[in-house]
Amino acid sequence: MLLEVLLVLSLFAAHPSQVGSQTSYTWRLDADMGKVMPASSFPQPPPSPHGRRHGGEPVDEKLLLQEAVLDILMSTITSSDGTWRKTSHEKACFHCEKPNVGVARNNRGVPIDGYDSDNHASETDLDDEVLECGKPVNFTYYDHLVGIQNRHTHAQMPEPEVVSLFKVKKTGRKNANGESTVEIIERRLKKSKRDKPKSLELYNQIGNFWRIKGDTRKSIECFRRALAVSPNNADILLNLARVLFNLQYLDDAIFLTRRSLEVQPPDQNAWHQHFQLGEILKAYSHYQEAALHLRHVLELKPNYEPAILALEEMEAIPNSSVHPYTIFIILFLGFAVSMWIKTTLYASQGPEENGHVPNGRGRLKMFQRQRR
Repeated sequence: MLLEVLLVLSLFAAHPSQVGSQTSYTWRLDADMGKVMPASSFPQPPPSPHGRRHGGEPVDEKLLLQEAVLDILMSTITSSDGTWRKTSHEKACFHCEKPNVGVARNNRGVPIDGYDSDNHASETDLDDEVLECGKPVNFTYYDHLVGIQNRHTHAQMPEPEVVSLFKVKKTGRKNANGESTVEIIERRLKKSKRDKPKSLELYNQIGNFWRIKGDTRKSIECFRRALAVSPNNADILLNLARVLFNLQYLDDAIFLTRRSLEVQPPDQNAWHQHFQLGEILKAYSHYQEAALHLRHVLELKPNYEPAILALEEMEAIPNSSVHPYTIFIILFLGFAVSMWIKTTLYASQGPEENGHVPNGRGRLKMFQRQRR
């Protein structure tokens, strides 16, 4: 804001003779809005295409250039995080009249062509805009996981149930404008991206959007970008773990879900983490540990139907899950060990103990050994 004020003062100082009747506007600092605004007591009509103002006064090119520079300053909003956005689309034509269409106007009171007063963006621009999280980050603390390393080779994995994470009114499959629920979510995310292009929550939501579409690579890249900023965000870790779980990277999914449970704030309910751990451990056939997490889910979220169904499925599984081939191998090894023991004992016993009867010569030798 200080830069804008200094620029305005420098422009006026450069042309002191023009700050009279020829100056298009008189500017002042509006304390309520916190910016420099044109004085309402000195309105000025836009220039005509014939090089004269509507009152017949000739146009000064330097004044028109000054108006264009000030108009750019007034139509730019700077946020606290250093980002900025335009509130209007300016034309680089100093002699053109802007058509008086609609009621939306910029900070100078000039009507804006194609300006949507509610969304600050034309619908055509939103349709052409690509919903993405920007350039992929170079490093995160979770890039050692195999599922993340192989993100460029993953197959498409649509997750239509993720729509429930977005707050969209249920108006059937399409709304009055013929848009589906997914299209409504996409349009809202594009508008949010224009307002806060570097928002951590926006990266997370765009990642969830690509989960709906089934593009696992874009989804993982969005979650990576968010984790590069906030590596201990429990929600983002949980969402990334779900993507890898669906891709059957069970070890990676368990690691990320446990990490999400560790960093979950103590004042927030962690039933999502326990339920996801129960699902992954159940898929890993670790039924006892899975049952512990699922029962904890019912303590935190009573009567949660998916957890009840998962427990019933595990209880229906027989206790003995030994494969027939395993039984055959155990029996064969037991028989082999018993034969080896029997052979060893047989070899360690003497001839008489083994039941052999010696012949005549053998008897003589035995008699001689006894006399000695």
